[in-house]
Amino acid sequence: MNGLRVIPLEGLPEIRDGDDLAGLLLDAAAAAGGLESHDVVVVAQKVISKVEGRTVSLTDVEPSPRARQLAGDEDPRRLQVILREASRIVRTRPPLVIAETRHGFVCASAGVDASNAPGRDQLVLLPLDPDASAAALRARLERATGVRLAVVVTDSFGRPWRQGTTDVAIGLDGLRPLRDLRGEQDAAGYELHATVIATADEIAGAAELVMGKTSRIPAAIIRGLQLDGSGTARELVMPPERDLFR
Repeated sequence: MNGLRVIPLEGLPEIRDGDDLAGLLLDAAAAAGGLESHDVVVVAQKVISKVEGRTVSLTDVEPSPRARQLAGDEDPRRLQVILREASRIVRTRPPLVIAETRHGFVCASAGVDASNAPGRDQLVLLPLDPDASAAALRARLERATGVRLAVVVTDSFGRPWRQGTTDVAIGLDGLRPLRDLRGEQDAAGYELHATVIATADEIAGAAELVMGKTSRIPAAIIRGLQLDGSGTARELVMPPERDLFR
């Protein structure tokens, strides 16, 4: 079959700490016709974080004076968790905090989120190492199916100068995250000097179209891509020496 397909993986239960995520994904994929060679399995970060126990209860958090200052009219305990998860605070407009995470991501609230949390007064944190999470999941899926796969872990990020959020890759394994076209020529014969395509982010955005935020579909299959190379999501982070806005 020619063309690109985006297939939602439906029927997954509420994911909890220690669940067999690979087994659940395999069951959902079987119901959708099974996994094929070169499929990309896209999984929402919240699912990875829950399985890995990356959640925190606000009842266990004591806010600092800094957290109270940043909280505005919101719960200062949430701001305390954000401060704990941030390696650097980039900008603040209480209660909004833009922070750099330990992974190098610059995003709202250091990736800390209350949506789709496992319970009331709980927050979900980013995985400690999303690339390692993707690699472990890919290994399990490939052993079970015997086919060549890739895995992308996604999260929703805002973007400077653009309204709304879009999903991006925060962890991956089995594909090249960037497609470097520098040195190639376009149809008119012009040599490209700066064009690098964020393939992994495009995959994440495509998958989000069928996953959504409220439809309880935390995973999807992207089918029809020609996978090559390897890499990590950290390659998508702009190096500080090239970042004009830090």
